[in-house]
Amino acid sequence: MELRERVVLVTGAARRVGRAIAERLATAGCHVAVHYHRSADAALEVVAACRAQGVLAEAFEADLATVSGPEDLVGTVLARFQRLDVLVNNASSFEKMTLDEFRWDAWERTMRVNLTAPMALAFAARAALRAAQGRIVNLCDVATQRPWPDYLAYIVSKGGLDTLTQVLARSFAPEVNVVGVAPGVAEWPEHYDEALRARLLRRVPLGRAGSPADIAAAVHFLLADGDYITGAILPVDGGRHIR
Repeated sequence: MELRERVVLVTGAARRVGRAIAERLATAGCHVAVHYHRSADAALEVVAACRAQGVLAEAFEADLATVSGPEDLVGTVLARFQRLDVLVNNASSFEKMTLDEFRWDAWERTMRVNLTAPMALAFAARAALRAAQGRIVNLCDVATQRPWPDYLAYIVSKGGLDTLTQVLARSFAPEVNVVGVAPGVAEWPEHYDEALRARLLRRVPLGRAGSPADIAAAVHFLLADGDYITGAILPVDGGRHIR
């Protein structure tokens, strides 16, 4: 796919991996719709960084856990840009939850943000993506191969996203490629202490953490050079999935 002048919607683009993806694609010449929920100031910083690359960029607020949030977001992006070529489902809820800590409301919100919203966004954008012969990239997680019992809802939702990626690839074919990127350690959660970080890195064959830039580079590759790739989930984890 030629990326220049393409319109890309990146959910959860105000911080961390989402920001890196938005800014990387702006550098490639994409116009960027920067979605955020609560991080308005950070989203505006991303917009400014994207615009500095000579492309169009706007911030769009939406709560993806609501029934109307995904559809309204796609509608406002289409109203602003008149097209949508790429959907990057990056927004994610990451809450600790063991079996004994199960709460219906927390489970439901995690499922809505991490699994239902990507489905609803793909549905709302389906006509535009087909017309553009576009792309969907879902941010998955390599941890689904060895599930964490301390993040029960998160892991289950990301496992569902793996399956959704494959189902949507078949549903959208041949017009739209649907792929996933599965990070390992891309950026440490703030509450991870040094001992936990060291323990996790011992499981990584390359012996180091990745970065948001590594994930953004993988997304860029799949969009720019992945014309014959669909239904695949690319691990970007330093080899962690083979341990």
